[in-house]
Amino acid sequence: MFNRTTAWILVAALAAGLGLLAAWHLFGRGGNAAAPQLQSAILLPQPRELPAFNLRQSDGTPLVAGELAGHWTLVFLGFTHCPDVCPTTLAELAQAQKQWEALPESTRPRVLFVSVDPERDTPAKAGEYAHAFHPDTLAATADVPALEKFATSLGFVFMKAPGKHFDQNPQDYSVDHSAHIALLDPQGRLAGLIRPPLQPQAIADDLLRLTASERVP
Repeated sequence: MFNRTTAWILVAALAAGLGLLAAWHLFGRGGNAAAPQLQSAILLPQPRELPAFNLRQSDGTPLVAGELAGHWTLVFLGFTHCPDVCPTTLAELAQAQKQWEALPESTRPRVLFVSVDPERDTPAKAGEYAHAFHPDTLAATADVPALEKFATSLGFVFMKAPGKHFDQNPQDYSVDHSAHIALLDPQGRLAGLIRPPLQPQAIADDLLRLTASERVP
């Protein structure tokens, strides 16, 4: 269940997020001078290590930091009952993913959908939902404390939002969550952010450029 510490977690995450946004605003797009110039992604001046996390993938296996190594990864928080933002975002990301399909699997950029509604979304259900948009999309979830920790490390927030009839129907709720996309580098560090409105072609071009830059000696 969503516990009473959620409000404090949200405050901490919001503070972290504001700090990241301040850095992105200060340094602008492509703030890392060593990185290629990008159209959609905003890079931090220096990537940030993420604290240890442990999510559960759609196939039941653990998703830990090392699992994301070797790939640029786009991380999006959402939930399967989301009426608008989540399906729209995953559909737009799928357009970008189609342009990476020719890349070797060992270096192909990844999209990770993390459900922040574990009460209704099992790992398998999150996977079924995400794979309907693109079969390469990774999906995971966890219990609320683990999700709060993971979201906070990205500067993201989420919160259960009861509906009108929640008292009579405990399933009558939504989940408010950050709509930004986190960009992780091949070392699994937080490297940047993509803000809506999303531009699939620009995202595709950025990730292709970043992936190519990793191969340059």
